[in-house]
Amino acid sequence: MAKILDKLLPNSTERILKLRQSLDWVQVEIDALEEKYQTLKNKEIKKFTDKANKALVPSAYKACDKAEYADNVLGEKLQAYDVKNYLKHRAANHKAAKEIFKAIKEGSDYSSALEVLSRSNAAMLEKRDAFVAKLELEKEKFLKSNNSSDNATYESLSKDYILKYEAFRNALDEKYGTMHEAEKAKLEAKAEILQKKIDTEKAKGTSEKTLDDDVILSVKGLKMYFGGLRAVDDLSFDVKKGEIFGLIGPNGAGKTTVFNCITQFYKPTAGELLFTTKDGETITLTDYKVHDIVLKGIARTFQNVEVVKEVSVLDNLLIAATRNYSSSLLVQMLHLPKLKREEKIIRARADKILKYMDLYAYRDRLAWGLPYGVLKRIEIARALMCNPQLVILDEPAAGLNESETHALAEMINKIRVDFDCTVLLVEHDMGLVMSVCDHICAISFGKKLACGTPAEVQSSKEVQEAYLGVGEE
Repeated sequence: MAKILDKLLPNSTERILKLRQSLDWVQVEIDALEEKYQTLKNKEIKKFTDKANKALVPSAYKACDKAEYADNVLGEKLQAYDVKNYLKHRAANHKAAKEIFKAIKEGSDYSSALEVLSRSNAAMLEKRDAFVAKLELEKEKFLKSNNSSDNATYESLSKDYILKYEAFRNALDEKYGTMHEAEKAKLEAKAEILQKKIDTEKAKGTSEKTLDDDVILSVKGLKMYFGGLRAVDDLSFDVKKGEIFGLIGPNGAGKTTVFNCITQFYKPTAGELLFTTKDGETITLTDYKVHDIVLKGIARTFQNVEVVKEVSVLDNLLIAATRNYSSSLLVQMLHLPKLKREEKIIRARADKILKYMDLYAYRDRLAWGLPYGVLKRIEIARALMCNPQLVILDEPAAGLNESETHALAEMINKIRVDFDCTVLLVEHDMGLVMSVCDHICAISFGKKLACGTPAEVQSSKEVQEAYLGVGEE
């Protein structure tokens, strides 16, 4: 019975996870309020201006220069005639060309085909001249019957509508400003309630484990055994908040295995993985399932590009945000307004990240067939969709050329600042690692060789031996 209740009733950790997810969405809604009400205002302003412009059309016609008006109307008619005439001219040229090629092939005279084409072109030019003359007559007739101009009525109505527009705009600002503040206050109150519930649940927790204020991830005595193979053997290191931390080592050193343990793709054989969440809570990652790790603020890319090539680039980003939905299964089945709001917010976030990653030009294209460098950027964009606190990049420069790698280095530094996140990087390109990382941990056969600044790791004898095979002298 106890086991059944444990499955039916969420534990404190799961409750905190769901509460944090709800709180994140409330904050997203608060951030989206300004755009929401600006969109509503723009719709009403458009209705007003469309109605005003429609009402001004008769007086604008009376006030306009009739000769200029006639020239514009007749110019449009002549343009339409020329388009139609061009198609006829093209068909005649095509027919003549076929006859000429046929005559050349047979060795016969093709002068008759040229004469027919010349007569056809002359006839078309004659018809055009007649059409232009007809338009000129229409213009003269129009100007005789419409030779008056009334600017006073148009100017009076324009001034009246400008005053009405200003009053209408001020009324809209007041109306939607009040609605904005009221909804914002309501959401902030909801966020405060959720935060209190989170604090209450955290107080119930029995874990007293803490990390230093500047540490976001602590790996302590990590072991990962596959039968007799020790892929990771008693590895320890700390990652500080806001830094770019590099994990390096030869092929087969266990780097990706470490990533898989952090993100719970693998449950470690032994060791402790502590992480500081967005709300300052220190959690043990092994207490969570792999699909819940992203909700705690950790997102990753993969060594091999794992984009869904059968869907668009935009859909790839939307898929990446699926776990962040707070709508229940019932809400999603009935497609209630809450789900529509979440979809709108996620789509807007996806568009923003696509522009940030310089991928917007590929937004609606299938991922299939895109250049490898673009696919790598899509991988990183998908990780950013989860609004992570820690971004794990597994060999992001693999397969990139020199210029693409240089651009990647700049991008990683920019992401760290603009998204206020920490970056954990596995990479074989030592030029990239040494240029972007604040600290580096070097491992070989699952064991730590050295940990420190790039210069310290680079000068380590153990690291040199692992990479260069330097023997003892």
